[in-house]
Amino acid sequence: MGRIELGDSIELIKEIGDESIHLILSDIPYGINYEGWDVLHNNTNSALLGKSPAQEKSGSIFKSRGKPLNGWAQSDKNIPMEYYEWCRKWADDWYRVLKPGASCFVFAGRRMAHRCICALEDAGFIFKDMIAWEKDSAAYRAQGVSCVFDRREDEINSKKWQGWKIGNLRPLFEPILWFMKPYPQGTTLTDNILKYEVGAYNESKLRELTELNEGLEVCSNILKVQTQKSDRGLHPTQKAVKLMEILISMVTIEGQVVLDPFCGCGTTLVAAQNMNRDYIGFEIEKEYYDSMIRRLNSLHTISSEQEINRQ
Repeated sequence: MGRIELGDSIELIKEIGDESIHLILSDIPYGINYEGWDVLHNNTNSALLGKSPAQEKSGSIFKSRGKPLNGWAQSDKNIPMEYYEWCRKWADDWYRVLKPGASCFVFAGRRMAHRCICALEDAGFIFKDMIAWEKDSAAYRAQGVSCVFDRREDEINSKKWQGWKIGNLRPLFEPILWFMKPYPQGTTLTDNILKYEVGAYNESKLRELTELNEGLEVCSNILKVQTQKSDRGLHPTQKAVKLMEILISMVTIEGQVVLDPFCGCGTTLVAAQNMNRDYIGFEIEKEYYDSMIRRLNSLHTISSEQEINRQ
């Protein structure tokens, strides 16, 4: 059974009962100004998310202008703290709804992950580990310094800085933050597992799933999952279904409840359904909500047809 709602998860999660969720798995906004929904600070510059002539012509996924790392104004230095404050708005409720000993997996990006970690720790979570998702591809747009000098017709500096780049390395690694809600003091984790059926990870299932994926390290904190064609085209930051299936299978059993408060196009929910888990998902953008409903309805139709064929 699944529950999907359109709206602000910061408010919707207040309707979920205490200690009723076995896993939170969410690809939250990174706060790096990727699109409008990812602007989580007090922006005062109208150039943000505008388009340059080069971006208008480009077929790249980077279709709008973000802030430079150095910012445009002194106020931009507040962005990391404002991201922390945004995370604190929902962290307490995430803690409240999880069962003791339950896990929480968060995709939070490389630049702001430390602020998310602090926010959840301040809410009471234990930061258990950082899993590395090694992607099979990533967009790369570092500009050559020499190209800038060429446009300035500065031949001397163009030659001096040949081979140097402005920007970052190709971002093939993406962090998955693994948190755990503490189990009650005066008891053991094994006792907690008996009472709430969460707190351990399923090494056997992890081995099974990783061995099915060529190039994936077995039972390490590095996951290399290839993106399939079906993992693209529904959301600009869409994740691989197989990756979500691995994370869900690691820490839950069939019939347990998986929550994704920022579910985008519904990849977490698809993975939960595939692994026979119940799910709850919240999405604030109607475009992605509608796409998610169509996606899940399509899966329900396929599942029903397969069940009829088996009979």
